[in-house]
Amino acid sequence: MASDTALIVIDVQESFRHRPYWREEGVSGYIARQQALIDGAMAQGIPVVRIFHVEDEGAFSEASGYVTTLAPLRIDPAVTFRKRRHSALVGSGLDVWLTEHGIRRLIISGIRTEQCCETTTRHASDLGYEVDYVGEATLTFPMTDVTRREWSADEIRARTELVLADRFARIATVEEALASGLGKAA
Repeated sequence: MASDTALIVIDVQESFRHRPYWREEGVSGYIARQQALIDGAMAQGIPVVRIFHVEDEGAFSEASGYVTTLAPLRIDPAVTFRKRRHSALVGSGLDVWLTEHGIRRLIISGIRTEQCCETTTRHASDLGYEVDYVGEATLTFPMTDVTRREWSADEIRARTELVLADRFARIATVEEALASGLGKAA
């Protein structure tokens, strides 16, 4: 493997289109940044790791037919893992694969910003990985808190980046994350 870095693409799957909170707002911009990150990683020889979330029933079940890459994203992953927890590092086999391939740095992207992407980032940091969190290559949806205030997707992303920055990850743009991958060899 040419790199000690891996791009982790978390839960970028059609299942989300079948959830009641799905909104098209922001999706095209997210897809563009996610695709740029995937394409850039592939061009640099950084392995792309696809993660799918699966459940026993509903839109996230294998039987639903929705556990497929979110259209129109194009991805040719080095490997695909399925997870049942928020962290992609719990019970999926990802941790073993990363160790076997000498990966020490992760670039985190995907869906949802504040859930599986943030959780995986924190977990990876606690395990000793160097982590770049690429917020612009994550997607989430508005949420309403207990006071009935609706938090926009942009506010949730800003909050997530705030709590991760310099404690669990470096917050990076697509270009910054890819530039950090240059010159690193396993």
